[in-house]
Amino acid sequence: MLIKRPPNGIDIPFSSEITPRHIFEARRRLLKTLAIGSIAGGSLLDMAARKAFAQAPARQKLPASANPAYVLSDKLTDYEDATTYNNFYEFGTGKSDPSRRAASLKTRPWVVSIEGEVNKPMQIDIDDLLKLAPLEERIYRLRCVEGWSMVIPWIGYSLSALIRKVEPNGHAKFVEFTTLVDGKQMPNLRSAILEWPYVEGLRLDEANHPLTLLCMGMYGEVLPHQNGAPVRIVVPWKYGFKSAKSLVKIRFTREQPRTAWNLAAPREYGFYSNVNPDVSHPRWSQASERRIGEDGLFTRKRKTLMFNGYEEVGSLYAGMDLKRYY
Repeated sequence: MLIKRPPNGIDIPFSSEITPRHIFEARRRLLKTLAIGSIAGGSLLDMAARKAFAQAPARQKLPASANPAYVLSDKLTDYEDATTYNNFYEFGTGKSDPSRRAASLKTRPWVVSIEGEVNKPMQIDIDDLLKLAPLEERIYRLRCVEGWSMVIPWIGYSLSALIRKVEPNGHAKFVEFTTLVDGKQMPNLRSAILEWPYVEGLRLDEANHPLTLLCMGMYGEVLPHQNGAPVRIVVPWKYGFKSAKSLVKIRFTREQPRTAWNLAAPREYGFYSNVNPDVSHPRWSQASERRIGEDGLFTRKRKTLMFNGYEEVGSLYAGMDLKRYY
């Protein structure tokens, strides 16, 4: 499949580059300051997103035990921000597109296929997947490659619990994650911004790390459609695009997976994509970040932490040149 490139040779832009960042942030601050009904000339996209949010059906609770090993002192991102400011390119490139368009996603029935280099391949229904291991609530930071971050109470369990069930064989070196591709449910699949379906991957030891979460909920409830319902992964020490959403297939492979953003723009999005303040994106620095919700005029950006602050994963990369393997 050919991927369209602009004539000036610059790789695919994020939506934050389509609308200047300072304009978008000013709109968000305005909505927080004024009642929506009194806004004249405000952001129609933001207003539509909040209207869809207000009209959403009753949210389904998802009980889970808080895991004290994964608690942060950071203030949680507001639920409204976390569910109306998203990247989910199958529903559009604008940050409010997923919250406005993802209602079309049908999450039942839903089956995830586990295949490849495993002794016990399986197809597992989402409701059985929910029961495979005790659900935990874990508060994780998530850092986006675009320079913003959130702090979210996720619900799920370590992906390693599923990995143990399927028993990878001696040939398994990587784990490939594939997202649903359905043009009837996902309106932006007609675009050529990426090669569909969306594919991401981890090394097997990364996938087995206790931090890697097979996630089915957030904020005490099932995942909203725009956040990757009904099941996604969350890899908190990597940039957010590594945490693939709406999974339909998990495949264990001998070779490194060909991932969506790495195929689209290999100079900009490496396979590892560890949060690293010392490795700049070709078009911007990664040394600092903006925490969503900290929108004050004089709010200073935060210093980006190596591995997003999850230093316990450092041993996974002992001896590796993390500027070469970015």
